Amino acid sequence: MSNTATAKKKNGFLAGTANYVDERVGVAGVLKEFGRKIFPDHWSFMLGEVALYSFLVLLLSGTFLTFFFQPSMTDVVYNGVYAPLKGAHMSIAYASSLDITFEVRGGLLMRQVHHWSALLFVAAAGLHMLRVFFTGAFRKPRELNWVVGFVLFVLGMAAGFTGYSLPDDLLSGNGLRIIDGMIKGVPFIGTWISTLLFGGEFPGHSIVGRLYSLHIMLVPALILVFLAIHLVMLVLHKHTHYSGAGRKDTNVVGYPLMPVYVAKAGGFFFIVFGVIMLIASFFTINPIWNYGGYDPSPVSAGTQPDWYIGWLDGALRLAPTHLEFMIGDNTLSMNILLPLVISLVFLALVALYPFFENWVTGDKREHHVLDRPRNAPVRTAIGAAGVTFYAVLWAGASTDLIATNFKMSLNQVLVTMQISLIILPIVAFMVTKRICLSLQRKDREIALHGRESGRIVRLPHGEYIEVHEAANEYDLFKLVDYKDYQPTLARPNAEGKITISARLRATASRFYFKDSVSPATMTEIEANAHHAHEIEEQVQKAIENQKL
Repeated sequence: MSNTATAKKKNGFLAGTANYVDERVGVAGVLKEFGRKIFPDHWSFMLGEVALYSFLVLLLSGTFLTFFFQPSMTDVVYNGVYAPLKGAHMSIAYASSLDITFEVRGGLLMRQVHHWSALLFVAAAGLHMLRVFFTGAFRKPRELNWVVGFVLFVLGMAAGFTGYSLPDDLLSGNGLRIIDGMIKGVPFIGTWISTLLFGGEFPGHSIVGRLYSLHIMLVPALILVFLAIHLVMLVLHKHTHYSGAGRKDTNVVGYPLMPVYVAKAGGFFFIVFGVIMLIASFFTINPIWNYGGYDPSPVSAGTQPDWYIGWLDGALRLAPTHLEFMIGDNTLSMNILLPLVISLVFLALVALYPFFENWVTGDKREHHVLDRPRNAPVRTAIGAAGVTFYAVLWAGASTDLIATNFKMSLNQVLVTMQISLIILPIVAFMVTKRICLSLQRKDREIALHGRESGRIVRLPHGEYIEVHEAANEYDLFKLVDYKDYQPTLARPNAEGKITISARLRATASRFYFKDSVSPATMTEIEANAHHAHEIEEQVQKAIENQKL
């Protein structure tokens, strides 16, 4: 049979199979519509893709590890190939982790791939959320999708922590000990919750098995559900794009899903997978064989959780001491409750911020064009303050290491961190806001007068001027394409009363927009263009006179 006949037969078989499936499922129309969706071609949108692909690597490597890991806390004597721990008492969970590391072919590589992909997943998700926040991509109609993305970020941290605790080594055991202390610090019900979670007095006898169930079933299932919701809402709402981001040949801001974007995304997945494999091959992470099995009697110095949980550990370390109170027979430990409350409030503010900004602006329009961060000075400043607050708490988890390595007093490091936690976010807010306002003024100046060219010309009447080059239409559109919000006034309602809500909204509106810089209007731009044309005529005359 010739190659042409073979190809025709193969194409006929594929077409027949496609028709068979479509007649019974009816997916052709959906796939055709979905394949026409345009996805922006900008590097910042790849952060979400990195998070998605890291999660896929997590699923693949985690599936491999489940074949060999045994989530049991039953005590055994280790008789494996790792000589330094031979004869040591440990749990089956830790022993099976050592077996995966040293005796299963490719086991150490898969453990490290799993751990590195978990770190990359949380990091990429966090950076993706920052991109969405600073560009205003959370505005109507995407407020709920922001909440879904926030839940995915929290679930990613939960998945990481539950997996981090499974090997039952000394490092992960100390992390669970901290969690146990925090739970017991909750008044009235803390001890009961701890006993229920750990299966008895810490360290209990079933905590690893319960965390294992959460890690491989419940949390991944929730991540898949919310990820599906996130992607469906992304398709329904269409993608956001940057102002003036269309390709030069067309006005389209990206490429359709089929076939261009599918090919690019597939290639990018293998790049991410390859980078993770490369890092896992050359950089050791979580060397559990150095720590030994968990023993509740000692507490090791310098133990820290993975970076994405570090800010919670830092909140505990930076909490003021001597804040215990007695309520009847119960001790109220504010040095534990205060970090818990502050952390939960911080997370709640992040989740609900889109609704707050919508309330302040009163903007009911749909937004599909992204903001430049400079054009939302207060929002950008709030984001910078939040990142600084998080960074100080994150650094607070390393107070003991900072004091040890730099030979400083631990108390001085703690006090410095406590002061920084209050002062630095305020400084970050003020500095960021002033920078954004200055950039807005610069943009307005460029829109009105053009860019400085560096050419100095002497006019016939003796004046020296610098020739400015007018911005092209593409740059000019970016410079003026943002909403000029103005502070709102507290107005009376239908009953003639000014409510507390109206007063609060007016106060928040003044806080957001009282210093805003209005974009240059077309009238101003045309007037300055006319003046620039007159100057250009004088420049040409001056140049001709110089030639003469």
